[in-house]
Amino acid sequence: MKTIKFFIIIAVALLMSSCKSMRIEVPETGYIGQSQIKVKNGLMTPETILSLGRLSDPQLSPDGSQILYGVSYTSIEDNHSCRNLFICNADGSNNHQITRYAKSVTNARWSADGSTIYFIQGGQVWEAPINGFRLGKRVKRTDVEAGISEFKISPDGQYIMYTSTIPNKAVQTPSQSDPMLSKANAYATEDLMYRHWDHWVTETPRTYTAPFGSEMITEDNSKDILGADEPFELPTEPFSGIEQLDWAPDSRHIAYSCRKLTGKDYAFSTDTEIYIYDIQNGSTVRIPMDGGYDTDPVWSADGSKLAWISMARNGYESDQQRLMVADVEFGSETKVSGIRQLAASLDRDAAGIFWTDNDSRIIFNALVDGLQALYSANVESGDYTRITPDNLWFDFNSPFGAKDNILYTSYCSLNFPNELVKLVVGEEGVETSQITHENDHILTQLKKSKCEKRMIKTVDGQSMLTWVLFPPEFDAARQYPAIEICLGGPQGTLSQGWSYRWNYRLMSAQGYIVVLPNRRGTTAFGQEWKEQISGDYCGLNMEDYLSCGREIKAEPYVGKLAACGASYGGYSVYNLAGIHGDLYDCFIAHAGIFDEAELYYTTEEMWFADWDNGGLGEGYLSGSPWSDLPKAKRHYANSPVNKVQNWHTPILCIHGGNDFRIPYSQALAAFNCAQFMGVPSKLVIFPDENHWILKPQNGLYWHRTYFDWLDRWTKQ
Repeated sequence: MKTIKFFIIIAVALLMSSCKSMRIEVPETGYIGQSQIKVKNGLMTPETILSLGRLSDPQLSPDGSQILYGVSYTSIEDNHSCRNLFICNADGSNNHQITRYAKSVTNARWSADGSTIYFIQGGQVWEAPINGFRLGKRVKRTDVEAGISEFKISPDGQYIMYTSTIPNKAVQTPSQSDPMLSKANAYATEDLMYRHWDHWVTETPRTYTAPFGSEMITEDNSKDILGADEPFELPTEPFSGIEQLDWAPDSRHIAYSCRKLTGKDYAFSTDTEIYIYDIQNGSTVRIPMDGGYDTDPVWSADGSKLAWISMARNGYESDQQRLMVADVEFGSETKVSGIRQLAASLDRDAAGIFWTDNDSRIIFNALVDGLQALYSANVESGDYTRITPDNLWFDFNSPFGAKDNILYTSYCSLNFPNELVKLVVGEEGVETSQITHENDHILTQLKKSKCEKRMIKTVDGQSMLTWVLFPPEFDAARQYPAIEICLGGPQGTLSQGWSYRWNYRLMSAQGYIVVLPNRRGTTAFGQEWKEQISGDYCGLNMEDYLSCGREIKAEPYVGKLAACGASYGGYSVYNLAGIHGDLYDCFIAHAGIFDEAELYYTTEEMWFADWDNGGLGEGYLSGSPWSDLPKAKRHYANSPVNKVQNWHTPILCIHGGNDFRIPYSQALAAFNCAQFMGVPSKLVIFPDENHWILKPQNGLYWHRTYFDWLDRWTKQ
């Protein structure tokens, strides 16, 4: 018996030694690893989608030799996802997973010398030494009671800035007025913006700085950038993060974007400004822009220039995103001069600022003619050139690193999710080389779907780019049902992007032809095409959908046709249901707008409804239901609720109970009206979801319900 125990001990020791030599970390209890799903018949299913690893937030090491990134894996059974860290060489070789934690790791960053990795886990900042492809023991660096969501270390490594929260005095709970009422559940306010996106605004995001030495970082040794006299959000809710703040190379100054408004003024405004904050003397300088959103500040490598994205008009969330640069001089006071727009003749939205090493050019991305491409702008002349050619049907994200003539970025398409890619930029063009292959073991099991680019004529004689995705092994001699996708936004683009909810490859794998029209209001075809939809929800973009539907349904290989969409796409579905005649055979609306007047009264960020509902910036409340402006009057008169008497086509209404942008009462009203009219209809409410469906099992049920409805009305 002793001999057997001895050999067991030896075997365990050898196994542990082998694991160390192979750099395999022992997983924590509850760890979620890569799925090894086996695909049947080569067809993608909703379970396949949930099994894919989701790659994000790549970071090039200081010496340019390695890439740090994260991948989230999902457990349908446990109903959650977990994100862990990977490292590979810059060419993709020697790819290793370096954490196998049971709790997600986010915001992972290199130290300046590349010897340490900093990251967030459990709402606090941790650090761990990195040696090659092995991560050492983690050490906790912060202990902030409210928790930390994101952080940035100063270039010299001496300071940290991090985002946390403070109580919002404008929205009170009973226990704040009387500690004895700890079991009472209520919200009280006397001003607007009492709720946002999916939460009641009981807390305000704030950003702090602190020395980053050996001492544990707490509230006591941290300094609020805004200070006690400025009760504003930093960063701005609901989607902004630490990318809205950037350390200057001198590790003394911070550029940040902030909407310094509260209450009703905040609700009706998009006026964020760029500020430069001095952490030593506490002074702040505003870059004088005014107007709409000014966001995403990024310093040049030498700190003499600052770039950011700017919109000119206050209240219009989809104004053109301009690439701006200013000269900055530090001294006894900060001076900003030479404000100018780069790539001014590019009639598209710029995003994703990345400075080249010598500060002479800025790389950015822009959606152009249905593809997200990379561009390069000369900082002095403002001239620009396109980097990625239009024959590459991929969506390219902004670079996360560069070395010589090599750009490191990520890309995706309708056929695969984000992967890291290397671009070698030469005089004769661009050579692409994919670095990671996170999901190849699943995607290679799938039959491919062919994508076609089609130009469809509109009622006013223009050409509308429309992507058409065919089922695997498509046979033009057969007949297939089709899905026409109604885009949300209303401003946005149906490009080669990948989605885990509205996944068009998944739809085609279920035997559907998927039709993606870039109707009026989409952003990749110039400002005039994009702006036309504002104040004209019921007009030309609806005709664009009908034109597309008629042309597709006229094809001999198309049988029945469905129209499906979310958010503004849901509005489109509700509106088409009242005007289409017999073009569509079924509808699906997710988080859609049904009653425009009710939406105006119940949504949270009022600039959204005020501008697009016909106000068009004409003044406060110009887009309200009681406005005298002709476009506003026409808008409300043509709300989908006023056409419900024409409904006769089966419709599925889906909504999230925590959706505060478009409250779920919209779906209740639409479903009730369908029932009143005797229209075959179904209602699905997700009580714990917002504008999106985020929980894995909810997502699986969403997909199954979606395809069950389509199959019932278009395949039988």
